[in-house]
Amino acid sequence: MRRFYGILPIEQASAMLYFQSKGIAQELIHNLKYRRQEEIGTILGNIYAYELIESNKIPKVDYIVPTPIHKKRLQERGYNQVTTFCEALSKELQIPIEKEVLHRMKHTKTQTKKSKIKRAELLSNNFAIKSNDYHIGKHFLLVDDVITSGATIEACAKALLQIPGSKVSLLAIAYTQ
Repeated sequence: MRRFYGILPIEQASAMLYFQSKGIAQELIHNLKYRRQEEIGTILGNIYAYELIESNKIPKVDYIVPTPIHKKRLQERGYNQVTTFCEALSKELQIPIEKEVLHRMKHTKTQTKKSKIKRAELLSNNFAIKSNDYHIGKHFLLVDDVITSGATIEACAKALLQIPGSKVSLLAIAYTQ
């Protein structure tokens, strides 16, 4: 994921699928995100964990951090679409999930039709950390469903990097150009 080179000090970045319009990845993500099929996250998380183990590319991290959604969106949807994916990764890779360190502060409308610049403006200062001493010096694996412009995961990573001595790696279910 070269789009973050020179922008963020990322340790490692990977994605499971390539997302394209009308493709299988889009169908899977939309079913997970909008059609309440949370089990897709579990299945994909199990498959990707297996691939990481088999390829010996398990990220050396302390915590898995799901990209947070705002509490209003959580109430509307009933779940965070990356949670089951993260839970499956956590179980198979034996890396704990840390859901409380990163919070989304503002509720925004969907970002899917906005430009990278507009997304970055909307997401600026939208994420805050709630860290404790045990977060200092830790390596976080930040997980999102789809990386499109990178604005959301970039804003989240910048917030996590405010923790002294922290490092961030990125992982997504899918990415697109």
